[in-house]
Amino acid sequence: MRAIAYRQPGPVDAADSLSDVTLDDPRPGPRDLLVRVRAVSVNPVDTKVRRNTAPPAGEWKVLGWDAAGIVEAVGEQVRNFQVGDKVFYAGDLTRQGSNAELQAVDERIVGHMPASLDFAQAAALPLTAITAWEALFDRLDVRRAVPGGADALLVIGGAGGVGSIAIQLARQLTDLTVIATASRPETRAWVQRMGAHHVIDHREALAPQVQALQLGQPSFVFSTTQTHRHLADVATLIAPQGRFALIDDPQQLDISPFKRKSVSTHWEFMYTRSMFSTPDIGEQARLLDEVGRLVDAGKLLTTLHTRLSPIDAATLRQAHTMTESGTNIGKIAIEGF
Repeated sequence: MRAIAYRQPGPVDAADSLSDVTLDDPRPGPRDLLVRVRAVSVNPVDTKVRRNTAPPAGEWKVLGWDAAGIVEAVGEQVRNFQVGDKVFYAGDLTRQGSNAELQAVDERIVGHMPASLDFAQAAALPLTAITAWEALFDRLDVRRAVPGGADALLVIGGAGGVGSIAIQLARQLTDLTVIATASRPETRAWVQRMGAHHVIDHREALAPQVQALQLGQPSFVFSTTQTHRHLADVATLIAPQGRFALIDDPQQLDISPFKRKSVSTHWEFMYTRSMFSTPDIGEQARLLDEVGRLVDAGKLLTTLHTRLSPIDAATLRQAHTMTESGTNIGKIAIEGF
């Protein structure tokens, strides 16, 4: 099969950062689907792994943790899919990725693709939808009120992939007032399209802007980027006994200012369930199916913003460069080999 891979980690502008290669077709395990990939999406995790993780000596590393495609074969223990099904998923960080014509993936982390979307639109959703869903409902537990806190959620980095779907999930599945941060006219317009009630500027101090909204102190804060820059502001603006979640990787994270308010802190990493094969691993398939249902009901929008083609080394290098710029709106998807 055709694939895009590397042997030596490094910067995206290195000559061998990503290469077009031919690899053996993967063999699906008992619970695996063998998927013919039709579209992929690029996430910050792709660029982090490419820069820092070397494959075993002499082997190729295939990136890619968002895909949509068609089931070509199923393992003998597969229960919920059959050949010909259209699927979307975010994969498993410990296995080869989706930047290949064929991928083997555990059915328990795969959803049925929304019928109303094309492959690129669907590929834009899985990783960010799982991340946002787990952060909101499993970590922050936003359906459980904070005594005395405003029924409000602040999403830091609202125009990114995770922020874009978190805003939508909060609007559609809760009664929370959603505040999102964005700094440019185009990103402000994007988060408003996603459904944010209020938009504030993350280039300025957050606490005074939240106070000016006169909503009270938000019960929940979800930080998707630049957490280290905003932590002091979060400690000021969040409600006592509020709940804080983050997904990025600050070099240092001093949460001692949260102590006096008893703010609980939650780190969301959507690969935990697949990496450790947790007993509830199947929750990811169920939530992707629910996301698909909400999309087809017209309640959620795809977060696809930039569509590229074809799936090859040159296009993926372009997408990695765009992702590393930190200025993307929504998601980048690439379609077609």
